[in-house]
Amino acid sequence: MPDVKRTVKLVTRQTIMPDVAPEAEGFPMRAWSINIYIVGPEGDDLPATVFEKATYVLHETFGPKRAKQTFKQPPFTIKETGWGEFDMQIHLTPMGAKGSTQDQILAHDLNFGQEEYESTHSVTFRNPKGPLLDLLAASAPPGEAVTTNGTGASASKPEKKRQKTNRNVDMEKLAEALPQLQEDDLLQVVQMVHDNKTDDTYTRNDVENGEFHVDLYTLPDPLIKMLWDFCDKKVDMSALA
Repeated sequence: MPDVKRTVKLVTRQTIMPDVAPEAEGFPMRAWSINIYIVGPEGDDLPATVFEKATYVLHETFGPKRAKQTFKQPPFTIKETGWGEFDMQIHLTPMGAKGSTQDQILAHDLNFGQEEYESTHSVTFRNPKGPLLDLLAASAPPGEAVTTNGTGASASKPEKKRQKTNRNVDMEKLAEALPQLQEDDLLQVVQMVHDNKTDDTYTRNDVENGEFHVDLYTLPDPLIKMLWDFCDKKVDMSALA
């Protein structure tokens, strides 16, 4: 499976605690919190279930018990109090990861300029497999298929009044060949479409059913030839109607 990119959103909220005496003169005590989300295809905030846990590494002045805190349930909310701004690290452990080497490490600026502010970070999941793929599918943008269970593909067959093309390809056979590919081959097809599509290309990712749909007649000619050559190596094209 190719690498998968997602956007993580951090939502920070803070407010002054008027009934708590300041620990430093001129700096009121504040209550602050951070929530972690995955940004969905429509820009919506989705539960970050792709992560097994989030570990916040705070300023050393929080002491040995509070300077490092781990949460295992989305949205991995940390709630703390303090008077100072500081830079922290947030370690996000992908679901099913073996060891901390796969952690996504985010740098976060805790500041008190606004009562609520958001920050986004791009993260990359290297060759995700198994259950993590299924979880990533929930936030997949249009044109990306990442599910491994029941992965399928379909291609629109020719209709009347289609724009004429100069492709030396049997489009009906290509449309029939694509759904017959094996799972790993389908993922390669999806990646080829994603990497070579144009603004006119129509694709739809049916996450619920684990299917990727593409209108072949909206693909550029070089991509059509690429798909044909790929299918010709994997499927007996002569046996297709």
